[in-house]
Amino acid sequence: MTTWNLAGMKSHVFICNGSSCMRKGAEDITLAIRDEIALLDLDEQIHTTRTRCNGRCKDACIVIAYPQGSWYKASNTEIAREIVRNCITQENNQHAIYNMKDGKMILNSKVASITGIDKKK
Repeated sequence: MTTWNLAGMKSHVFICNGSSCMRKGAEDITLAIRDEIALLDLDEQIHTTRTRCNGRCKDACIVIAYPQGSWYKASNTEIAREIVRNCITQENNQHAIYNMKDGKMILNSKVASITGIDKKK
């Protein structure tokens, strides 16, 4: 097993590789994100981790960027590459399902996604 030194990283990108996301192209999304990081020479600034299900299967493929706290619907490789660029500018793009604001997740109504099941019940 590899143990990465993450000192100095500016962003950590989690890429869902759960079964629903994999059926909707998560492998290509993962490769596009990692390729864009390499093309922009950002390997020492952005770390990626493949995850299992992140609980937003109907919005597959899900990509989460921290410390921004943005959850993205990456439906193609160009969106995946744009997410990498946004990690550097620390901006949220139009493909973010959720953005952090004042320490809370805020649903972006401009992105076609489902609200989901209320966790308060």
